[in-house]
Amino acid sequence: MITLMQPITIRNLTFAYPGQAPLFTDCNLDFSSDWRLGLLGRNGRGKTTLMQILQGRLEYQGTVTSRLNFAVFPMTITDPTAFTGDALQAAIPNQNLEQWQIERELGVLGVDAALLWQPYQTLSGGERTKVQLAALFAQDNAFFLLDEPTNHLDLAGRQQVADYLAKQHSGFIITSHDQDFLDRVIDHTLVIERHQLVLGQGNYSAYFQQKEQRDRRAQAVNRQLKTEIKELQHTRQQRLQWAQRAENKKRGNSHADKGFLGAKAAKMMKKTISTANRLDQTISNRQGLLKNVEEVVPLTLNYQPHHQQTLLTADRVTLTIDGRQLFSPLTWALHQHEQIALVGPNGAGKSSLIRAITGHFAGETAGELSVPTGLTVSYVRQDYATNTGSLRQFASQHSLPYDQLLNLLRKLGMERAAFTVPIEKMSMGQQKKVELARSLLTPAQLYIWDEPLNYLDTYNQQQLTKLINEYRPPLLFVEHDQHFINTIASQQVAVTPLDSANQG
Repeated sequence: MITLMQPITIRNLTFAYPGQAPLFTDCNLDFSSDWRLGLLGRNGRGKTTLMQILQGRLEYQGTVTSRLNFAVFPMTITDPTAFTGDALQAAIPNQNLEQWQIERELGVLGVDAALLWQPYQTLSGGERTKVQLAALFAQDNAFFLLDEPTNHLDLAGRQQVADYLAKQHSGFIITSHDQDFLDRVIDHTLVIERHQLVLGQGNYSAYFQQKEQRDRRAQAVNRQLKTEIKELQHTRQQRLQWAQRAENKKRGNSHADKGFLGAKAAKMMKKTISTANRLDQTISNRQGLLKNVEEVVPLTLNYQPHHQQTLLTADRVTLTIDGRQLFSPLTWALHQHEQIALVGPNGAGKSSLIRAITGHFAGETAGELSVPTGLTVSYVRQDYATNTGSLRQFASQHSLPYDQLLNLLRKLGMERAAFTVPIEKMSMGQQKKVELARSLLTPAQLYIWDEPLNYLDTYNQQQLTKLINEYRPPLLFVEHDQHFINTIASQQVAVTPLDSANQG
């Protein structure tokens, strides 16, 4: 582990991918290797790119000075058929890493070391995350770059990893879209805001409070500046109209002294043009002072209320696959304007329950699941690999207005350049936005969302929170982000697995 603080210095950093706008422009930054730094920013702003620059994997303008040995999550596993212990050691070159060191870290993490003797490919997503983190932190003299370690972790797993990171004596840079998780593990923030890097002290909540205060001040300044600009533009237009009237008076007065009126009109026009130029400069200066505030753009929902009050009921429902019952019997009801969160560890059967409700469960269902006849459901799936082709084809296939689809995707932060990319070639975040936009645009009386926040940044999470709080649509959802659950759920239903070995 790192015992001495080491500085990381960035000077005049400028970077752009070929043919694209710069991600960073003349950025300067100093931070320390003993910080627990949360790297924040909207998707596509360059968080992963900055980590690659720190590692020297991309060419850039400027200088990055560091003597640190970077250890990166996620690791590259070259042979997933190998035993996990061997696969991890092979993924960390130039390190004399012993398996007992990984076992030590697994003990601190609270994970059974027997996982090291299983083929890596048999591990769940959550287990892979945990063993990789244990292998990384088993290294000596390393500084850690952790890119989205909360992916594939359920709520209990996120708490487990947060406790583990809080015990570390070494610093790291971490990206995550889970606000509660970040609050527990970071002490500094580095935010990528439109080509610039903004450094702050404190956790995510401290950053968010400071950002809200900055935004309120900036919005007040903008309102004042816009009022001044409007008044200046009105004055400019008024002066030009006065001069034009004087010119028209000269032309229309055939009996007056043309020389006198002409000289007077010319003098007024010259003065007016001079004044208009000064006003133009003042307007330009005021516009240059306008602050760049990224406001949360509101989303819309094609919600069609149903005439019945109760939309879903589960009476002692259990699911069985290959003779194995997934969870304890469940009894609950979803009414109009209620939002129910299904909570429980990975493997408990939450997604299977959603498939049973939507008629896609391949196993056996016991108890009673009741849905009103003809109820229209809008579904956000975890797996949306069937979304392919162009956005225009996708809109036609799902009977969506094409212009409204594009407009909603823009509100969700998708760049226009992505509109011509086939859906299957888009990034995972862009594909998720297409799936979400389909759900929001589809006329529906009930919404069922299975992990809607996967691949979405905190800005999108704010958009969804505001949307749900405004419409209060009937919603059944699965999510592992505790902040989101606490913010929107009117009820939480615990899905308790009968076999703890199923928890991943």
